[in-house]
Formats: sequence, C-alpha cells, structure tokens
Amino acid sequence: MRTLINILVKELLQLKRDPKILPILFVAPVVQLIILGYAATTDVRRVELAVCDLDRSVASRALIDAFTSSTYFREVAAVGEQRELDRWLDSGRARIALTIPAGFAADRAAGRPVAVQLLADGSDAMVGTLGLSYAQGVLREAAAGGLPEPVDLLPTVLYNPDLLSRFFMVPGVLAMIIMIMTMMLSSMALVRESELGTMEQLLVTPLTPGAIIVGKLVPYALIGAVEITTALPIVLFWFRVPLEGSLATLALLTLPFMLCTLGLGLLVSTAARTQQQAMMISTFVFMLPQIYLSGFIFPIQNMPAAFQWVTYVIPLRYYVTVLRGVFLKGVGLEVLWPQGLAMLGLGLLILSVARLRFRQRLG
Repeated sequence: MRTLINILVKELLQLKRDPKILPILFVAPVVQLIILGYAATTDVRRVELAVCDLDRSVASRALIDAFTSSTYFREVAAVGEQRELDRWLDSGRARIALTIPAGFAADRAAGRPVAVQLLADGSDAMVGTLGLSYAQGVLREAAAGGLPEPVDLLPTVLYNPDLLSRFFMVPGVLAMIIMIMTMMLSSMALVRESELGTMEQLLVTPLTPGAIIVGKLVPYALIGAVEITTALPIVLFWFRVPLEGSLATLALLTLPFMLCTLGLGLLVSTAARTQQQAMMISTFVFMLPQIYLSGFIFPIQNMPAAFQWVTYVIPLRYYVTVLRGVFLKGVGLEVLWPQGLAMLGLGLLILSVARLRFRQRLG
C-alpha cells in the first residue's frame, strides 16, 4: 500500500511540475463550458409520444392516428391513466405525452369545444418547442382532412417551462468536458513513462499490473472530481441551470462514468507509442464518435437504426441522460439506475480489456 501511495503522489507531482498543463486542467474546462454552452444547437424529428386515451372512441383513435401517421411523432406507449405518463416522461422514454379526455367523441359530435392536453419534456428545450409546434400542425392538418373542429390544445411544458436551450445544452457540455479531460490525461499516463524511460523502473517495483493501473488512474479521477467541482458553480450561477435533484446522486453516478472514460484512456495508452499518438487516437477514435452518437448534439431517434444500436455502447449517452435527469427533472436512482448500471458494466468491461492489453504489452 505504501508503494501504491508513492505512485499516486508521483503522478500528482509530475502534473504539478508541468506549468503548461495546469491551465489546461482547470481553466480550459471553464472556458469550454462557457463557449459551448452558448454555441451548441440541435434539431429534432420523430419525437417519442406517450398517449393516454380516456375516451377510447373512433374519434379519439383518429386523432391519435393523425399524430402517429405524421413524420413528427412516434408512439412509444399507450397508457390507461394520466399518472402513468409521468413515469415515461421522467425516464426520458417519452418526450411528449398526449391526453384525450373522456367524452371527447360525444362533445365533438354535439359541436361543443373540446380540448386535449399535451405534456412536453422541457428538459430538452428543442424537443419541447418543436413538439408543441408539430402538435399544432397535426391538429390543423387533421381538421383540414375531415376531423371536425374545434379541438383546442392545452400545452404544458415540464422541467423547463421557459424552454431555455441552455438548460438542455449546458449539462451535456459538462459531461463532454469531463470525458475529454479524464480520457486525454489517462491516455498519456503509460505512454509518458515509456517516453521518459521510467517504465522499466516502475516494473521492478513489487507491484502487480493491476496496482500500477490503480496508481495511474486514481490521480486523474481526483482531477476529474476537482473539475466537476470547479464547473458546477458555472452551471448553477452563471447559466442558472436549476439543480432539482441531489448532488449525492450526481456524484454517485459520475463514478461509473469516470470509470469508463479512464478505462478508455488506459486502453488508448496501451496501444499508443507516443503522447501525440495517444491524443490522436483518443480524439478521433473515441471522443468524437461519443459526442456525435450520445444524443448530446444530434437526437438519437433521428439516426439510422444501425447507429441507434451503436449508441448503447456509448458511455456518454448514459451520463448525459443522468445529468439532465438530476439537474432538470430532479429524479434519483429509482429512475436513473439503468444508466448507472450500464455505465458500470461498460466501465468494468473496458478496464478488463485495458488490463489485458497492459499485461500483453509488458510481456
């Protein structure tokens, strides 16, 4: 244990002695968060729709068909009670919830005004805005196609009532910055030892390869924790993103995500020969695909089916869901445990492969 602690201290001292890397670690994430928080935008198609049809009539079914037959909505659930819609919205499996009241067909047949309710997930500001706009368009087209008017839409936006795009984008930017910094630093951990010629000295210490890996990764996990602590005030007080959930839940679910990013960095470190190679492999092989396929920029439902399947092995996909759930929806482990379990499984798998690669490289 004393030798392991010495390795941890050595890694931290190496970072301290490099005056160029300290601004990159602690200033660059804040600058990136501010810039990308303003600059990132999204687009939306095929919004997930959950339906509660309390009327169960031909007229109500025709209205639902008007939604689902368009290219704007995709029905993912039909529930019997309104309270069941909350579970679909909380978990993110549905972004829009439609409720058709009892007596809908009778009121329309009598020529009385009727209203349907639409709940929009405001934690995704773009989906909320366009979902409401799409719904109004569907109602206009349905009326023009023979469904008698009037049908009034009573929209309610949950989680982000003002539909501020920064509430949606900033948590995703925070996740991206944590991924970039932890993966980049850990990807150069073993490579730096080889370039400095100190790998042989490290190998003669009475440490197993697993202990060496722990000694290399723990300091960067601590740096990741410091970066989150530094960035949180920017998120909360600069961009004024509300924190509806628990910091404890956020901290707990950040650990398996950093397990994934540090493991990917270590995997890169076992494959690269120079620090430049490590940076290139990290950026183009692991980071950019995660950014593109995580749902942070491009909605997953708009991707081809093959790419949608690939997203299930993208750790950033799950962590973005965690951040938006904790910040905007105020949900806890009772909703987010599948994301945490997925990240934990991916992290253990990645670390196992990286450890095997490290042993092969030593051999």
